[in-house]
Amino acid sequence: MTAVEVPDLRRELLFTALRGTDGGSSLAFTIFQEIAIGIVEGRLPPGHEVNSAELARRFTTSRTPVREALLLLERESLVIIPPRRRPYVSPVAMPQVREIYEIRASLYALVSELLVARASDEEIEGLRAWQGLLEADAAAGDVDAYFWHNVGFRNAEASLSKNGELQRRLSSLGLQMHRFRHLSLSLPGRLLHSVADHERLVNAYADRDAGLAAAVSRSLVMRGYRAIERSGRV
Repeated sequence: MTAVEVPDLRRELLFTALRGTDGGSSLAFTIFQEIAIGIVEGRLPPGHEVNSAELARRFTTSRTPVREALLLLERESLVIIPPRRRPYVSPVAMPQVREIYEIRASLYALVSELLVARASDEEIEGLRAWQGLLEADAAAGDVDAYFWHNVGFRNAEASLSKNGELQRRLSSLGLQMHRFRHLSLSLPGRLLHSVADHERLVNAYADRDAGLAAAVSRSLVMRGYRAIERSGRV
C-alpha cells in the first residue's frame, strides 16, 4: 500500500465507520461521501452551509439524491437540517469531544490487551507496514494521508483483537470520531508525536507486553484529546 492509494482508501475506511448504511453504489451515497470527507478533513468547517441546488448541479442530478445524502449526513451528526433553512455543518462541543475520546481510549486499551493475547507474530509484524506509511506521511507533513493511514492502522488493530462485538462498538462511534481525530492530527507537532507513539505501541505488541500496550494505546488516544483541548479550536 502506498500514499497514492489514499483517495480510494479513505472511501473504504469511511464506509467502515458508518452505522447500518446500505451499500455504496448509489448517487446519494456518492454525494454523502464527498461531503462527509470534506467535513472530516476540515475543508467544510462547522457552520458551513450546504447548498442543495449547487450540489444537484454539480452532480447533474435532481434534488432527491441530494436530500437522501443530507439525511445520511444528519444521521451521522455531521449536518443539521433546520426547517425552512439551508442545512449546515454541525458545531462541535468540547464536552462531546471529551466523552467520545474517553470511550475510545478504554475500547482501544481493550483492543491492545486482546491483540497481545490473540494475534500471531506474523499478524503483529503486519502492523509495521502501516507504521511505515505513517512515518513517510509524517516526514512529508501530509496530514490527510497520515490521518487515513492512521485509521487503517487502528482498524487493523481492532481486527486482530478477534472480537467482532468490540469492533462494532468502535464503529458505532461513527464519523464524528473521524472528524475529531483529523482535527487533532492537523495541530502543530501532532504528527511527530503520534508516529512516535505508534512505534512504541507496535514494539509493545512485538514484546507481548499487554500492560504496556494498553497503557500506550490509552495514552495515545487521550493525547489527541488534550491537543484539541489546548488548541482552543472547539
